[in-house]
Amino acid sequence: MKRRTDEQRERLEQFVFVCTNDRDSEHACCGDVGATETLEAIKSWLRERNAFWSPIGVTTTGCLGLCSEGGTAITIQPRNEWYSDIQPEDVPALLEDEFGPDAEWVGESPADKSRNES
Repeated sequence: MKRRTDEQRERLEQFVFVCTNDRDSEHACCGDVGATETLEAIKSWLRERNAFWSPIGVTTTGCLGLCSEGGTAITIQPRNEWYSDIQPEDVPALLEDEFGPDAEWVGESPADKSRNES
């Protein structure tokens, strides 16, 4: 067993968790409303800015408790930002708002980001 906490803390500053929960139910779930396409849109946006996995990690997760027929649920941590009803076409605007047009706000707190915008 290897403890790799310090290595990961230095490399990754933010995480985007994308719900891909798929269940056999009468209720909506992200797996049925475009989760895979939304995940790919997030990865593509970050890759285009050289921010995929370092410094931003992207991973799938089970239910985030924001189920909707309108789209996928995501959370961005440690920012503690939560979104639902995300469609693949929403991804560029959402990530630009969170991380800046070129992902230059990675690692900044929302307060730091607000100060830099003024």
